[in-house]
Amino acid sequence: MFTMQRTPLTLLVSSLLLASCAQTSSQRTPASVVYPVAQVGDVVDVYHGTAVADPYRGLEEYTADTNTWIDAQEVLARTYLDAIPQRPAVRATLERLWNYERFGLPERTGGRYIYSRNDGLQNQSVIFVSDTPRTTGRVLIDPNSMSKDGTVALGGLFPDDQGKLLAYAVSEAGSDWSTIKVRDIATGKDLSDELKWVKFSPAAWTKDGKGFYYCRFDAPEGDKLKTVNEYHKVYYHTIGTAQEVDSLVYERKDQPRWYLGPIVSDDGRWLIVLAEAGDSVNNALFYRDLSVAGSPFVELFNKFDAKYNYVGNDGTTFYITTDLDAPRGRVSAVDVTRPDRANWREVVPQGSDALTGASIVGDRLFCNYLHDARSLVRVHDLTGKLIGEVPLPGICTAAGFGGKRSDTETFFATSGFTLPPSVWRYDLKSGASEIVRAPKVPFDGSRYETKQVFATSKDGTKVPMFITAKQGLALDGSHPALLYGYGGFNVSLTPDFSPAQAAWLEMGGVYVEATLRGGGEYGEEWHRGAMRLTKQNTFDDCIACGEWLVANGYTSKSKLALQGGSNGGLLVGACETQRPDLWGACLPAVGVMDMLRFQKFTIGWGWIGDYGTSDNADEFVVLRSFSPYHNVQQGVCYPPTLITTGDHDDRVYPAHSFKFAAAMQAAQAKNAGCTNPILLRIEKRAGHGAGKPTSKRIEEAADVYAFLAYTFGMKVSGPGGT
Repeated sequence: MFTMQRTPLTLLVSSLLLASCAQTSSQRTPASVVYPVAQVGDVVDVYHGTAVADPYRGLEEYTADTNTWIDAQEVLARTYLDAIPQRPAVRATLERLWNYERFGLPERTGGRYIYSRNDGLQNQSVIFVSDTPRTTGRVLIDPNSMSKDGTVALGGLFPDDQGKLLAYAVSEAGSDWSTIKVRDIATGKDLSDELKWVKFSPAAWTKDGKGFYYCRFDAPEGDKLKTVNEYHKVYYHTIGTAQEVDSLVYERKDQPRWYLGPIVSDDGRWLIVLAEAGDSVNNALFYRDLSVAGSPFVELFNKFDAKYNYVGNDGTTFYITTDLDAPRGRVSAVDVTRPDRANWREVVPQGSDALTGASIVGDRLFCNYLHDARSLVRVHDLTGKLIGEVPLPGICTAAGFGGKRSDTETFFATSGFTLPPSVWRYDLKSGASEIVRAPKVPFDGSRYETKQVFATSKDGTKVPMFITAKQGLALDGSHPALLYGYGGFNVSLTPDFSPAQAAWLEMGGVYVEATLRGGGEYGEEWHRGAMRLTKQNTFDDCIACGEWLVANGYTSKSKLALQGGSNGGLLVGACETQRPDLWGACLPAVGVMDMLRFQKFTIGWGWIGDYGTSDNADEFVVLRSFSPYHNVQQGVCYPPTLITTGDHDDRVYPAHSFKFAAAMQAAQAKNAGCTNPILLRIEKRAGHGAGKPTSKRIEEAADVYAFLAYTFGMKVSGPGGT
C-alpha cells in the first residue's frame, strides 16, 4: 500500500473564465486550466526493432514527484467540477433517484432464505436471513458497520448445505484482494476462521459442512496494488482451524498464469476445478472423485480448445455448456467413465441465439439466451425436451435461476433501461412466475421508450444499439446523447436499470448502449470478431455507432459523449485519439491505456487472450496502432475529457490513467486555440468499481453528469439548477 504524500503544489488553477457556457455574474463558473506538469523521462523501449518512447514511465511509481502531481490533479479537478453551476441540481437528482429500496435474489439454504437489501442510500447492502422470501427477517451481516466511510464491501456469500454456516468475502477500499470469514447463521456471530490473500474465488463447501475449497495467491512481495499475481492455488479449509494448516489441493507450478475455480457437485461426490489460462479465452476442466480417498485429478478437458462450464451431474454424467464446434453454445452430457467425444449426448443443441448460461434446479434445465442482446429463457427437462419459456417483461435482462436439485422453486431478477430490477419466484411444479419484490423508484419510465437500431461498421458488419429517449423525440440533432460501450472479453452489455442513466434521461439526454464486437452478445464468433489482431473492429464499430446517431438526428457531434470503463475505458481512449472530431465529450473510466505494458501489473497477464501481447511481433504492431497513451498527437484539439480512476485499483493499475492524462494534458496545453479541459479525477479509497459505496457512486456520477451538462450547455432543474 502506498501513502499519498502531502507536498506543496507547484501549479495552481488560474482565474480565467471559460466561455463555453454563458453564465450570469452571480453564478460560479469553472476556471480555465493550467495543467500540472509531470516529470518527463527519456525512457525508450525497443519492441521487435521499433523504438517506442515512454516519457511518463515515472508515473508508474508513487514517488514524491508522482504524489505532488497527483495532488495537483485533484485540486485542478475539484476546483473545476465544484464550480459547475449545474452540479447541485444534478447531484440532487441523482440522490433522489438512488433513494429506493432494492433487493438481491434470495438463496434458500437449510429451510431459510438469505438475501441482500438496501434501504436506498445505504453505502453497502445489508444481508438478511428470513423464513420466507417475502418477509424481512433479521440482519445477518451489515457491512456498513465495518467502516466509517462505507468502503468495506462484501465480495461473495457462500452458505453451506445445512444452512448453519455462511462463508463471506470482505474487501477494503475497492481492492480485488479479499478476506474470507465464516459466520454462524443462527447466532449472527463470526467464527475464528479468517483466510487472506484471496482473489477471484468462491468458497465451495463439502457436503458435510466441515469445510470448503477456495483459491488464493501467495502473499505479494512489495506493493500489493501493483505486484504481478501468479500461481493461483486451490486449498481446503477445515472450519475452526488456522489458514496456515489448510491443505493444498491443486497447484500447477508449470502454469503461473492460470486462474483456478473450485466447484463441489450438488451430490457432494465431485470436486471440479476450472482452469483459465491468461493467454487463452478458453478453459480446461478437471475433476476429482471425493468418494474415493486419495483419488487423483482427472483432466477431462485440457486442450484449451473451447469453453467448458460445469452445470450439474447425474452420477458420473456431467452436464456442461460448451462452444466446441458451437460458437453460440450448447448443452452436452458427458459420462466421465466414457469421456470420448463420440460418447457425448447432445442435450440442447446450438440455436440461433447465444447461450450465456445454464443451470439445473430440481429436474429442470434453465437455459439463458441473448436474442439481439436481450434475454430469452427456455426451460428443458434433462433429456433436452423443451418445456417452455419464462415470460419476461419486454426488452430486459433476466438473471438468476440458481438452486439445488432438491428445490421446487428458483428466483430470478429482471431489469431494463427504464425498468427497475424486480425479483421473481418461479414455481417448478406449475411453471408459473410471480413478483416477490418490486421496487418503488421515483422515476416515471413510461415517459421514455427503448428501441433497437443497427449501424453499419467499416467492414459492413451490422452493429446493434439500444436507444432510450423521451417518447416522441424530435430527430433534429439538438439533443445531448451519451453513448456507452465495452466490446471485449466475451462480456455482454444488456438492458439494465441505473439511477445515473435515469438521471441523464430526466436531464433531457439520450442514452445509447452499443453492442460492439468483442463482446458475447452473439456468441463466440462475435467475441473473436474483435480480439488480438482484429481488435480494431471494436473501435470501428463504436465510431460507426456515433456517426449513425449524428446522421439520423439523435444528436450532433458537439453534443455526443462517449463513455466506458475498464476495457470500455480503452474503447473511449482509442476512439478519442482516432476520431477526436466525432465527440463532444469523452469519459474514460479505469481504462487500459498503455497497451504495451498492461501485462506487467497485477493480473494484467490475464488479458493477453483478448488483447495479445507486445512480446509478439505481429500483435505489437496492432497494439501500438490503437494504444491510447501512444497515439496522443500534438496539435490536435481533443474534446473535453474527464478521466476517472481509483487510487486502490489493483486490477487496472491507476498508472494507465495517469500516463494517458499526462500525455493528453501536455498535448492540449500546447494547442493555444483549444480550450477544452482534460481532467483527471482520482477517487480515494476506491478500486476498479466493485464494492464502491453509494455515497461515492453518487458523487462520481454528479461530477460526470455535471461535466456533461456544463460542456453541452444543458439546463438542469432542481436545487441550484440553471
